[in-house]
Amino acid sequence: MKLAVVGGGSTYTPELIDGFARLRDTLPIGELVLVDPDAGRLDLVGGLARRIFAKQGHPGRITTTSDLDAGVAGADAVLLQLRVGGQAARQKDETWPLECGCVGQETTGAGGLAKALRTVPVVLDIAERVRRTNPDAWIIDFTNPVGIVTRALLQAGHKAVGLCNVAIGFQRKFARMLDVSPAEVHLDHVGLNHLSWELGVRLGGPGGEDVLPKLLAEHGAAIASDLHLPREIVDRLGVVPSYYLRYFYAHDEVVRELGSKPSRAAEVAAMEKQLLALYGDPALDEKPELLAKRGGAFYSEAAVDLASALLGAGGSPVQVVNTYNNGTLPFLPDDAVIEVQARVDASGASPLAVPALDPLFAGLVAHVTAYEDLALDAALRGGRDRVFKALLAHPLTGQYAYAEGLTDRLIAHNREHLAWA
Repeated sequence: MKLAVVGGGSTYTPELIDGFARLRDTLPIGELVLVDPDAGRLDLVGGLARRIFAKQGHPGRITTTSDLDAGVAGADAVLLQLRVGGQAARQKDETWPLECGCVGQETTGAGGLAKALRTVPVVLDIAERVRRTNPDAWIIDFTNPVGIVTRALLQAGHKAVGLCNVAIGFQRKFARMLDVSPAEVHLDHVGLNHLSWELGVRLGGPGGEDVLPKLLAEHGAAIASDLHLPREIVDRLGVVPSYYLRYFYAHDEVVRELGSKPSRAAEVAAMEKQLLALYGDPALDEKPELLAKRGGAFYSEAAVDLASALLGAGGSPVQVVNTYNNGTLPFLPDDAVIEVQARVDASGASPLAVPALDPLFAGLVAHVTAYEDLALDAALRGGRDRVFKALLAHPLTGQYAYAEGLTDRLIAHNREHLAWA
């Protein structure tokens, strides 16, 4: 089995490699190719990757290349984890929206739109090149904004499934709180990527006992603290929102916070320098503790599980993924991309039936889905007016004066990445 990781020079990659090594019986990889245009980072990350495989006794071969076509040729699955523009672009995404009094964040709001505009054309080009070399390969998208990018891939006819680590993070956290194995915890996870809620936490499978009320009663304070929301709000909602919901539920508070401290992008950039220095140590043969602060917890487990199921090697039959709605949420079009529990096998991902969404949540999902329609149109066809309309539609913008100012700043900061600008 051959897998290719596009964006293999990312500092995330050792997390992925560690999972591939530990879970080799679930996903038996014969060849793993790390693809990245940055040859220097590839050397550092690739060297550590080989040492991790060797230490854990993985028999697979790891190669590195900056030649995309050669790297993906013959791959059974291609995992996308790229960041167009790097941390420098992320730094801008997290700062210029604040000038207009709006949240600066890399996956939602104006910053998320900028990332989508930069990313969608690049990902579609990669996917077309994958299709030319191996039309049967699965594309697993971990590249943000996952919902928009996955929808672009699916609409272009690619065999693609989107992946995020939010759900598996909740699963692991709740399992610890309940003192059970993660495999026993099934989430009623419903919504869009980075706009989701845990409506239930079931033991033993989709039809199992819902222990969410117990979790909120016994661990509500800890859950709320992790979400940076008041305990009272979580109790009143009666569900567990994704931590990205704080940008919606506490927008002005978040804007004040972001304006008073260094950006997350600046923190990550500094962390990446430290990580790359560690990766260059020939004695290092495991992922360093510092990597846990980089983000992406349990990403490797989720990626292994999804790839294994798609390639018919095993894996959990039910997983939280991003895929076409196809009637699952009746108030959305079939070709909207949602994030829910789905049955996953070699034929792809098929969403399971989900609990009805309260209007409090369904309204926001419909609103953001409309924005994603416009965002994808702007990413595919370009144009200032399309960017403006997408921003005006986003619930974190919503006013024409904000949308005008954000449009000007987005184009100014991303001109080198926008073919039409």
